[in-house]
Amino acid sequence: MQLNDLYQKALNLEFLTIEEGMFLFEQAPLTELMFVADTLRKKQVPHGKVSWQIDRNVNTTNVCIANCKFCNFYRIPGHAEAYITDMDTYRKKIKETIRYGGDQLLLQGGHHPELGLDFYTHIFRQIKQEFPTIKLHALGPPEVAHITKLEQSTHREVLTALKEAGLDSLPGAGAEILVDRVRRLISKGKCGADEWLTIMHEAHELNITTSATMMFGHVETIEERFIHLARIREVQAMKPANTKGFLAFIPWTFQDVDTLLTRIRGVHNLTTADEYIRMIAISRIMLPNIKNIQASWLTVGKETAQVCLHSGANDFGSIMIEENVVSAAGAPHRFTYKTIQDAIREAGFEPQLRNQQYEWRNIPETIEEQIINY
Repeated sequence: MQLNDLYQKALNLEFLTIEEGMFLFEQAPLTELMFVADTLRKKQVPHGKVSWQIDRNVNTTNVCIANCKFCNFYRIPGHAEAYITDMDTYRKKIKETIRYGGDQLLLQGGHHPELGLDFYTHIFRQIKQEFPTIKLHALGPPEVAHITKLEQSTHREVLTALKEAGLDSLPGAGAEILVDRVRRLISKGKCGADEWLTIMHEAHELNITTSATMMFGHVETIEERFIHLARIREVQAMKPANTKGFLAFIPWTFQDVDTLLTRIRGVHNLTTADEYIRMIAISRIMLPNIKNIQASWLTVGKETAQVCLHSGANDFGSIMIEENVVSAAGAPHRFTYKTIQDAIREAGFEPQLRNQQYEWRNIPETIEEQIINY
């Protein structure tokens, strides 16, 4: 294999094989990889702006029986700190989110053994009734799989009911690495790789837009990262022609503070800034049918994320008015609506507020700046 031949294949928006992608990852100089990915970004996202969002991650419950070894957030059923969020709390948090300029809830939680479809459809309908302009970017394939099992139903029936109740889009949560060897080691209680991908395909067939993620830097091999990327683009290639499918891809690094994976298995996140930038560039190159690549400032910090904007990424994600899961494993970084724009400008780009569908928004005139509690 020749690097220049692979660069040209990528610039032609062709699918590189897993072997070709690995060759680039391991052999290509980082500056050349960044240049190719940046050229692709300019071709696929020609407006040149860096988009960002204002939303809030609200957790339905912290009760979970999946027992993921990288999660410090969950509590087992019956634990003294277990909770289910009530409607009064949603009201308070949504009103605050609107004051801070937000238009969406990223609504997720644990695999509660007693919370079935009716629980979620009731919440969605109640929120939409009281706050019709709030978008629900909610649950994820593992939660859909969990609900399906509880109901002894089908993925399509569950997704249809959730959409009718107010689900606007489905996050790419719980992807981790879409290889079952890895999933057995870090998230055995969640759905397998095939089921995750099947649920996303069915969501696309129902015209539910989704995103895709990858959590790396733990027990996976380089080859397994590329299998993950190839499987994501295969599902995107199968979406109906009149649908958007995966709107974005977000790779982020394993956060290892006090996790079982670290304490018991001795697994640490050894991902360097250069390796993360390389993965962002590779994501742009390997996923020519997914338009938006997001840099995970939450897990890698402002400076590394800024470099990613010159390495294929075109999106800075959300300021995350509230985030409890990744932060519980050590992610310390925070932005406000002012500082995220400052960071984008420092990197040499024009910031553009967006919604989940990647449509432009104007910053509300009455926006308040949230106070960050570290």
